[in-house]
Amino acid sequence: MSVSMSHEMNTETSNEQSHEISNAVSEIKLSTRIKKTLKQKLADLVPAWEGRVQDIPASGEVLSGPCAVIAFAEEVPKSAWAGYRRIIKISPYARSEDGGAEQVEGWSALLIAGLHQVRLEDEQGGAFTCLYLGSTDSDRADIASGLVTRSLRFGVYVPEPERASENGVTSDPWLAALQQWTGNELGADWSLYADRWPGGYKMPSVLWRLSGYSTAVAGTSALEVRKQWIGHILTEDTSLTNQTVSHLVQRLSLQSRIPITQVGNEGDGVHATDASHTRYVTVDEVTADLQADAYLNGQIRLTLTQRIRRPVTSAPLMREIHHNKGIE
Repeated sequence: MSVSMSHEMNTETSNEQSHEISNAVSEIKLSTRIKKTLKQKLADLVPAWEGRVQDIPASGEVLSGPCAVIAFAEEVPKSAWAGYRRIIKISPYARSEDGGAEQVEGWSALLIAGLHQVRLEDEQGGAFTCLYLGSTDSDRADIASGLVTRSLRFGVYVPEPERASENGVTSDPWLAALQQWTGNELGADWSLYADRWPGGYKMPSVLWRLSGYSTAVAGTSALEVRKQWIGHILTEDTSLTNQTVSHLVQRLSLQSRIPITQVGNEGDGVHATDASHTRYVTVDEVTADLQADAYLNGQIRLTLTQRIRRPVTSAPLMREIHHNKGIE
């Protein structure tokens, strides 16, 4: 192996290691910010803890008084639209003489209501969402302290930072038309997103993302294009969320077509607002699931269709046909 090739391989290995170290450091900083934000949120949700929200106690350390312990569990593969995902466990602790299991039950309800599908923001302005995933075990007594506890699992979702090349612009004219229609229906107070949740996303908001695409022959000269979309409606109020989902589904059901403005080529004298350059997509089917996870799964399923001309295949023209009725 030549010296230059060996140097290149060493350089490449060094770059990969540096990249891995950089990613690890970034995730540690991110985890620290998330944990700090969650601790403050938990302290606000349950004043009875008097700010006692802490990490897993060290060996030999005994918990005292009502408190909560927060710990990071396994990482989950990233989602294309939800971003980085991490599982956390939150364990409230209560004295037996203060109610024990009943106290833990009440605090658990407060934590679920205060964190599930709630947008939180860290000290650097980064937004993340918590989703309640259930309890991992039954109520139990901590042997060292005698406190009663329960572990609650939450998923923490952190959107990927927006890439400079995107700038919030979508290249799909169907999606652009769907966003414009949604904005007209809901007004300027709503934030509209395409494809994935951005870092620092706001509420109330609507995210539309493409989930399926298909084509079918429609006659001899046309194709029918079908696109399936998923709509995520995220607000801070369950009633507002459900009302908005119902409103959009009803309006889409009544809206037979959504206009898509086609921009003409430069120099052809055609403006984007000309009626001849406005095409439409048809609302084929729309359904909603009000129980679906707004941030991760989305509540609305929408199918849009459009017919387009099939390209004409060049072929020799048939000029004459000779037919002989006789049989030899």
